[in-house]
Amino acid sequence: MYTVTVVFRADREYEFHVHGEDIAELTKTSAQAWLHQEFEDLECTPSNPMGKVLILDVILNVAKYGGEPRFAQGGPWARSYAACVAVALDRPSVRVDVPGFVVG
Repeated sequence: MYTVTVVFRADREYEFHVHGEDIAELTKTSAQAWLHQEFEDLECTPSNPMGKVLILDVILNVAKYGGEPRFAQGGPWARSYAACVAVALDRPSVRVDVPGFVVG
C-alpha cells in the first residue's frame, strides 16, 4: 500500500491510500504519461522554462493547477493522481507540499 498526501495548508491536507488493485493496470511509463498529459491539459507553467521538465515538477504543478477542490472531493481524478504519483515515484509514502513546492 502507498499513501499520498497532498497539502495545500497546514490544516488542509488530503490523504489517499493506494492499494494494489488501484495500480494493477499502471506501469511507471503509463503513470508518468498520465501526469504529463494532465500537465499539458491544465496548461501548467514549467518551473524551469529552459530545461527538461522533471517528474517532481510535473507532480507539483498538476496538484497546484488541478486545484484543491479536486482533492477535497476525493473523486476519480484525485484517486488517479494519487495512484500515478505512487507508481511514478514508487515510495510507500509521498507528501506533495503545494505551497512549499516540495515532494517529500
